[in-house]
Amino acid sequence: MRWCYFFSVMLLVGCTSSALYVPDAQPLDSSRLSSPNKTVSIAGLSSCTDAVDASIRIDSHSPITVLVHGCNGSAGRFRSLAQLYAFHGQQAICFSYDDRKSLVSNAEQLATALNELTQVMDNNSISIVGHSMGGLIARKALEETYTKSGDVNNKTLDLVTVSAPVSGIAVAGQCGIEPLHWLSIGIVPGICWLVTGDNWFEITSSSDFIRNPKPLVPSVERYLKIVTNEKDACRRADADGKCIESDYVFDLAEQYHPKIDSDVNTTGVQVDAGHVEIVGNKNLVPRKLLAILQAHGVLSTTPPERAEAFEQLLAELY
Repeated sequence: MRWCYFFSVMLLVGCTSSALYVPDAQPLDSSRLSSPNKTVSIAGLSSCTDAVDASIRIDSHSPITVLVHGCNGSAGRFRSLAQLYAFHGQQAICFSYDDRKSLVSNAEQLATALNELTQVMDNNSISIVGHSMGGLIARKALEETYTKSGDVNNKTLDLVTVSAPVSGIAVAGQCGIEPLHWLSIGIVPGICWLVTGDNWFEITSSSDFIRNPKPLVPSVERYLKIVTNEKDACRRADADGKCIESDYVFDLAEQYHPKIDSDVNTTGVQVDAGHVEIVGNKNLVPRKLLAILQAHGVLSTTPPERAEAFEQLLAELY
C-alpha cells in the first residue's frame, strides 16, 4: 500500500494541469514590439504559441527573454505570459523540451539553443525565466560546465527561476535510495523510470545534479530566485469557495539550497503563492509574479496611462 501511494503521488508532482488546455496557433499581438529584422530557426526555441512553424522572428537590436515551461508544459502554455511581455514592449520566446528526458540532456539542449541565439542577437541583454522543472533546466544550462560558447560569455544574462525544486523532489526521495535498487532487484528503478522518465534519479536529493550545483557563467549578472510558499494554496474552488484542487506541489525546503542561495549574485524572493498560481493559467492571473518581475526590473513597469488597457488584457487572457 505504501508503495502504491508513493508512486501515485509521484505521478502528480510537478506534472499536473488543472484546466483543459486548448492549443492556440495564432500569433501574438506584436503591435507594441519593435519590428523584427531576423527570422531564425533554432532547435528548441519557438514563438510562445502552438504553431507548427517553430521559426522565430526577432528584433536582434532589442533585449529578449526566453521562457522555459515546467513539467507537462509547452511553449503555448506560456502564451499569455509572453503576451504580457509584448504589451510592455519586450519580446519573449519559449524553449520547449521533453520532460521525460534527462535534465542534463535538456540543459545541454537549452545551452546549445542559447549559444545559437546569442550569435544572432546584436543586443547584449538576454533573460532566461524558468518555472518548476524548467527552473532546474535553466539554471543548469547556465552553469560554466554546459555553456561553452564565447558568445554567451559576451552577453549580459539575467536568470530567473520560479518554484524550482533545487534541493530535489521530496516525494521522489525513495527513488534515490540506492540500497532499494538492489533489494528490489531493479524493480524500484524501473517503476521510477516509468513514472518520470530518464530524469528519475536526477530529481532526487541524492543525485549529483541536485547536490553539487556548479557556478554560473560570469555573464549571469543576476539570478532572481523566486520561492513559492505553497502551503494551503488552492488551484480551484467550488461555488461555495471550498477548495477542490490544491495548488501545493513543492514545499519551501525543496526550493532552498544553501550553496545556491549563498551566491552573491543570487537575489531570493519568497512569496505566498500556489505552484500554478504564480505563473497563471486560464483561471489564475499571475499578479504576484508580475509584481516581482516589475519590482526587480525584469519586466517593465506598466505606464499609468496604460493601466486600464493592461487590466483589459489580463481579463482577456485569464
